Amino acid sequence: MRIVSLLPAATDIVAELGLIDDLVGRTHECDWPPAAVESVPVVTAAEFSADALSSREISDAVGGAAHSGSSLYTLDTEALAALAPEVVLTQDLCDVCAVSYSGVSRAVRVLDGGPRVLSLEPGTLDDVLDCLVRVGELLGVRERAERRRSELRERLAAVERLTAQLPRPRVVAIEWLDPLWPAGHWVPEQIACAGGEPLLASPGEHTKPMEWDAVRAARPDVVLVLPCGFAPERTLRERDLLTALPGWDELPAVRNGEVWVLDGPAYFNRPGPRVVRGAEVLAHVLHSVRAGEPVTPLEARRLCASGE
Repeated sequence: MRIVSLLPAATDIVAELGLIDDLVGRTHECDWPPAAVESVPVVTAAEFSADALSSREISDAVGGAAHSGSSLYTLDTEALAALAPEVVLTQDLCDVCAVSYSGVSRAVRVLDGGPRVLSLEPGTLDDVLDCLVRVGELLGVRERAERRRSELRERLAAVERLTAQLPRPRVVAIEWLDPLWPAGHWVPEQIACAGGEPLLASPGEHTKPMEWDAVRAARPDVVLVLPCGFAPERTLRERDLLTALPGWDELPAVRNGEVWVLDGPAYFNRPGPRVVRGAEVLAHVLHSVRAGEPVTPLEARRLCASGE
């Protein structure tokens, strides 16, 4: 089956189902698994270079708090048509994160053969895992997808068992640095699963920008820094956006050295199967508990006063 993925999380799902060889097209942001996707043709492009802009400039470019990003990405309709996809995987959750669903629908309507389009809109951990089965059913591997969903749920259950009797630190997760934006959707559930108490966002919530005073008032024991789309090295380059804020050094998390930079795109921002690994990473961060493979510095590192 010829698959085009217009969502990085959907590409992760295709890989999880063992169908990466059927992927004939992808977005410019699909990067997992690296060796498998790098040769797959790219059919999208961004209207701006995130590497050249600051967090505030990126926020302004995508429409700020409005999240009105329908024109942030371009879809190469000629390249898409040439690939002759049978299935197109897309999303209607956030126009800032990928090509808008309306744009995909317009492009697909003119394609020969009428490829099937599946839009993924998960808001919670259960929704994310259920997407595996939705995609698996469409691609003819429902039984495999259900088996993988069960395995991923068992990994989450293992994290919960390992942390169930431990103290629950109060946790703030930051999904954007300027303006400050708390991480919502499935991230509060990842925190709770790993034995923490999520603050400033509820499970399934599509959040909005917050004032720094809200973080100060929450007095978190742990701060997680996982900007959407930023690899840890990029986050570290902009750490002054946090450390220069008034009262930063007074936060319990800062005084106790419990500010962590995490790989947001890999394990927290994208609604794909690797959110389960994100919960395992948080078990290490919150409780020094090992769940699954050992956590590497690329997955989680402390943000010290020096930024090292």
